Amino acid sequence: MSEPASISSGIAERYASAIFSLAQDEGGLDKLQQDADALDAALRESEDFRALIHSPIYSRDEQQNAIGAIADKMGLGRIFANTLRLMASKRRLFVVPAMLAILRDMIADAKGEITADVTAAQALSDEQKAALAETLKKSVGKDVKINMSVDDRLIGGLIVKVGSKMIDTSIRAKLNALQNRMKEVG
Repeated sequence: MSEPASISSGIAERYASAIFSLAQDEGGLDKLQQDADALDAALRESEDFRALIHSPIYSRDEQQNAIGAIADKMGLGRIFANTLRLMASKRRLFVVPAMLAILRDMIADAKGEITADVTAAQALSDEQKAALAETLKKSVGKDVKINMSVDDRLIGGLIVKVGSKMIDTSIRAKLNALQNRMKEVG
């Protein structure tokens, strides 16, 4: 890991640990998870929000006012909103995506859960997600929360990442493997 990335991950980890500890002391892990999910969704959906946290053209006050307004509008909890305001005042909003990832892992660990990143060629139904979560639970021994994304380039099948394990049953992967075998023969 490069030094700037290491520094950023250290900053993100400290903020995540602080938020997690405060929320745990107050018994607010469920609200914290809702806030983290909402903020993560907002980051994925809004290019303007991503620009706000990464762009150096905004002053500290502008960032602090904007993030405060966003937190209020989203109904984020006091702990989360105040931490975001503090991060803006210290010009540390750029670590929010890394902080959210660490925070989600901490919450899942506290609840005895693990998150599986699932990419499918088309959206799965609720029944399919439940069946997949149950199958993965048998494999990993923990409750599995599915983080779903869709990529139509897979053609069909799934890519499942749980911890350090990855299972790729996509048709694209099978076609690539077949193409490589044909190159070896020819």
